Amino acid sequence: GCAAPYTSMAAPGATAAAALVQYVVLRGDLCRPPRSWPLGAVVAQGCHAALAAAHAHRQHPDTRAYLELGGAMRTVVLEAPDEAALTALAETLKQNNIDHQVWTEQPENMATCLALRPYPKDQVHQHLKKFKLLK
Repeated sequence: GCAAPYTSMAAPGATAAAALVQYVVLRGDLCRPPRSWPLGAVVAQGCHAALAAAHAHRQHPDTRAYLELGGAMRTVVLEAPDEAALTALAETLKQNNIDHQVWTEQPENMATCLALRPYPKDQVHQHLKKFKLLK
């Protein structure tokens, strides 16, 4: 996989902003038959969702601090097995008041990805721990 494990989010004494992470959850079934989307098309879904979440919550202090990190921004890309799992996660996040955006590809009207706004890991990890890193 391309993502690094996220065991230690910040060194002792690091700033609070360094512990911020943006989670992106992509559908793994998009890459596999029968859909077999090209890798670039799947990556684009993640980019759309991440940008949409950051834009929608651009005034939130965590989002602003995260964006100011520049090259130190931390993004974790997880895999949902299919659209049903992605939709169920979106509902769980909504019920727990976790800010996120679902990206729906048009004209297919298919949910392909969701992204949370940047959060401290400990505030949201419990809702995401059943999802594996995208490989």
